[in-house]
Amino acid sequence: MGLSTEQQALVEQRLNNDKKSILVAYLLWAFVGGLGAHRFYLGKTGSGIAMLAMLIVGALTIGVAVGAVFLIILVVWLLVDLFLIPGMVDQDTKAKRTQISNELSVMSGSR
Repeated sequence: MGLSTEQQALVEQRLNNDKKSILVAYLLWAFVGGLGAHRFYLGKTGSGIAMLAMLIVGALTIGVAVGAVFLIILVVWLLVDLFLIPGMVDQDTKAKRTQISNELSVMSGSR
């Protein structure tokens, strides 16, 4: 059963309130990207923790050559994320749209 036009408008309205901003994601990437803040913001908690861990381990072991390896990997990862952020925002938006649509379907079906 599809959603009515009114329900679809409600989905889009709720989505506009809940969706993530590409601008905010890029600002987080630019200023605190090494901490994985942009990934936490976009709901990628596991990879955000991994980025944070790489930064901490890299900083603590910089005196030993292995620390530089962690930091170089982190920088490459950040450069890759520069191009992945729009796709991550779109993926989050689609997931939220599906979730909101499913909630409305369940609510309208229970009446």
